[in-house]
Amino acid sequence: MTDPVRERRRRVARWTQLANRLGYLCFGVAIVTFVVGFIVSFNATVSAIVVTSMIVGSVLLAPAIVLGYAVKAAERDDRERGL
Repeated sequence: MTDPVRERRRRVARWTQLANRLGYLCFGVAIVTFVVGFIVSFNATVSAIVVTSMIVGSVLLAPAIVLGYAVKAAERDDRERGL
């Protein structure tokens, strides 16, 4: 029998891992685009890509990081209490 709380934690952990990867990917895209724009030509399109990537990355990462720490803390607390 599976514990519904642990099952939900597992699902949240999986989604936070995906959001972390996508968020950091967005930041990577922003950095690469900025550098290429700085070297070649920094125009409105480059600015839009950098700003959009930073916003999307922040929106994904902020809750994912918090929820990831919450899941880890809950699992650690369960282990310490012997559950």
